[in-house]
Amino acid sequence: MPTLILVRHGRSTANTEGLLAGWTPGVALDERGAAQAAALPGRLAELPLAEIVTSPLQRCQETLRPLLEARPDLSPHTDERIGECHYGDWSGRKLAELMDEPLMEVVQAHPSAAAFPGGESMRAMQTRAAEAVREWNARVERDHGADAVYLMCSHGDIIKSLVADALGLHLDLFQRISVEPCSITAIRYTRLRPFLVRLGDTGDFTSLAPREAPAGGDAEVGGGAGAP
Repeated sequence: MPTLILVRHGRSTANTEGLLAGWTPGVALDERGAAQAAALPGRLAELPLAEIVTSPLQRCQETLRPLLEARPDLSPHTDERIGECHYGDWSGRKLAELMDEPLMEVVQAHPSAAAFPGGESMRAMQTRAAEAVREWNARVERDHGADAVYLMCSHGDIIKSLVADALGLHLDLFQRISVEPCSITAIRYTRLRPFLVRLGDTGDFTSLAPREAPAGGDAEVGGGAGAP
C-alpha cells in the first residue's frame, strides 16, 4: 500500500496570536509560515508524489501553493475530512483563557470523551480523518501502484490522531504526540500494519532549545506555534 506524507500547514496568524482557529475563515500564514511553505518544495524534491490532498482551509492551501507551482503536473484534491477539528464555540478564542474551562482537562487527559460545545467530538475527528486516509490509500494504490507516495496537508490535531491510529494508540494517548507547523510526518501502510517512518520532521532543532518560559505539561490544542 502507499506511503502517506502528512504536512502540517505552516505557522499561521492564529498560532502566533495564541488563538484556537478551528474553521474560522481568513486565517492565513504569517511571515514565518510563508517562509516555511516556500521551503517545502526543496524538502520534498526527491519524492515522486502521485497525488496531493488538502484540507479546504486557507492556511493549508497557502502552504501548498509553492509546492504546486514547482509541480504543475499535480492538481490538488480537497477533502473536508482532513480539515481541522470543529471546535465549535471554542473557535477563535484565546488558548490562555480556554485553559480555565473544565472541558480542557478532559481534552488533555481523556480526549476520547471530549466533545466541543457546538462542535464535534475528538473521537469523531479521528474517525473521519482515518476513513479519509484509508479511502485515499485504496485510490492511490489503484491509480498509481502499491509503492506510490502521496501527500496530505492538514492540521495538528488531525495529524496527531492519524499517528495514534497508525501506531495502535488509544486516542487518550494522542496528546503525547507533537507536530510543529510545516513538519513532515510519514506513514508507510502495508496490508497488515502501518509503519511510522517520520514524525514531525522540520529539519530545525530550534524548538528543542531551552525556552525563557518553560513549556508546561499540557498539550497545545490545535498543535501550537512551533519554534519561536
